[in-house]
Amino acid sequence: MSNKKTIIQFVLALMIVSGSWITLQAQTNSCWGNFRGDSKLSGVSNASLPGKPTLLWNFNAQDGIKASPVVCNGIVVVGTLEGSLYGIKTDGTLKWKINTEYSVEAPALIVDGVVYVGNLDGTLYAVDLNTGAIRWTYQTENMIMGSPAFYSKGKKSVILVGSYDYYLHGVDPETGKGLWKYETDNFINGSCALYSGMAVFGGCDGFIHMVDALTGKVRSSMSISTYVASSAGIDRDHAYVGDYDGRFSAVDLLGKKVDWVFENKEANLPFIGSPAIYGDRVFIGNRDKFVYCLNKNSGKLVWKYNTGGRVDASPVVVGNRVLIASMRGDLFLLERKSGKLVWTYELGTAVHANPAVVNNRIYVAGDDGRVYCFGKK
Repeated sequence: MSNKKTIIQFVLALMIVSGSWITLQAQTNSCWGNFRGDSKLSGVSNASLPGKPTLLWNFNAQDGIKASPVVCNGIVVVGTLEGSLYGIKTDGTLKWKINTEYSVEAPALIVDGVVYVGNLDGTLYAVDLNTGAIRWTYQTENMIMGSPAFYSKGKKSVILVGSYDYYLHGVDPETGKGLWKYETDNFINGSCALYSGMAVFGGCDGFIHMVDALTGKVRSSMSISTYVASSAGIDRDHAYVGDYDGRFSAVDLLGKKVDWVFENKEANLPFIGSPAIYGDRVFIGNRDKFVYCLNKNSGKLVWKYNTGGRVDASPVVVGNRVLIASMRGDLFLLERKSGKLVWTYELGTAVHANPAVVNNRIYVAGDDGRVYCFGKK
């Protein structure tokens, strides 16, 4: 009996690993194509940074930016509140620009030389990364606020995007044709993480949903809060996600239960950003101005750091440091193990979304409409 159980456990583990391998858009030295670095939304960069990064350039997009930049093949892609989508070369000069006519608050996704991005008109665009030429558009019935995700298995591929029309949409990445729709009970604000062939996401209905990425068929859903505004990060069989009520939860996806909940009961302010997950720790910012480092297995506080401003942006782990951006307009590098401050830079403008860290550089967008690049001179 024990041998049979061991074999079954091995097969299940192999299935999970295989599913993860298929979905992973691996981060490379030249590509941060997903706003959290990979398809599990782990928020970990494999780049290295100088001890004291220096501002190399800034690019003026001439309108506010709430979306995270993404970078691939020497091109930085970011949208603006006026509806423009920019392709900026990594030397800080303009490559291309298109006008989508409505605000772009969602981060873009770059896969195989194509940019996928949605706007507040509910239009999903597929744009050529090198030229800015629009390949196709797909229309949802309400705003798109989260980044698209990409899943592929065998000869089948799908772009997954949530909308305020209550649906998660599965779209053909080649043609822009709708493949399926999965209905929730409220707005979908965040992005999908991918786990064992499933799209995992929260919504304003307070549920964590697990949906087959190729078919749109529901695998499971469970209520964890009243309102989930952020995107979950996945590590092994757990999703880590914050909610608008100020709770941060570890959700066992196999057991379909919440393992632990962390909250600052003195504030109970929202978790807007997504976590970064590295080793046995998870890092998350809150509107109470703190960045928290928690033990991912128990939820116990390891350290916290007061940034002096709301933290809506998601942390990024870079080697032995954690990169944080605040709504006060500051960037911080903290020691990953202790939370000790090792570098800071005052941008002087609010930062809504997490930076991209690739090719040993930091790319971050500000409310002042500028994209900033930091690295080593």
